[in-house]
Amino acid sequence: MIKHKAIYRGGSGEIVEKKSRFIAHVRPVKTVEEAQEFIEQIKKEYWDARHNCYAFSVGVERTVTRCSDDGEPSGTAGKPILEVILGQELHDLVIVVTRYFGGTLLGTGGLVRAYTDASKAGIDQSVVVEKIPGKRVEIQTDYTDIGKIQYLFAQNDVLTESTDYTDKVVVHALFADETKDRMRKKLTEATSGRAVITETEAVYFGKVDGQPVLFEE
Repeated sequence: MIKHKAIYRGGSGEIVEKKSRFIAHVRPVKTVEEAQEFIEQIKKEYWDARHNCYAFSVGVERTVTRCSDDGEPSGTAGKPILEVILGQELHDLVIVVTRYFGGTLLGTGGLVRAYTDASKAGIDQSVVVEKIPGKRVEIQTDYTDIGKIQYLFAQNDVLTESTDYTDKVVVHALFADETKDRMRKKLTEATSGRAVITETEAVYFGKVDGQPVLFEE
């Protein structure tokens, strides 16, 4: 499991260049098949457009990338879209840029800039999240230590899913793989060994609007 950036929620962005409209549609995907289905969906929806160019990147460790100019001059559409994806180090997404021709030829450089800018506009209207490999953790403690734990988590940006208050306090938290050993040590020191720490499952997690989110892999 590798930490990486991905689209949590897709969006659409549009630019106009010499009366040509470039509409970028961004969608998170998990497989090549999902990417292709989205491409076909956009082509059907925007059937009257001159071009529906695309690029996608699927996977993290063995990444599959593809792109298409869909009738634009070779290298002026699909490749610039893909370069935006790679340049922003994004994984598991597809971008389709729909072009409605405005009557003026843009030239090779103009097309590259337009498809690049449209792709960036689409990403800007999407929600990007850093997917962090880690563990779901349960911390069982007593009421006298919960304040110390909450302070420790706030200082170290640890995400908490929920907290149960009964005769004991059970905190459900998310520890990143790269810091979990350090957090275990800090918890033990802060509570003088009273906190019982149990790892439950490996997950990818992130933060959206300040709240923890989990991802299926």
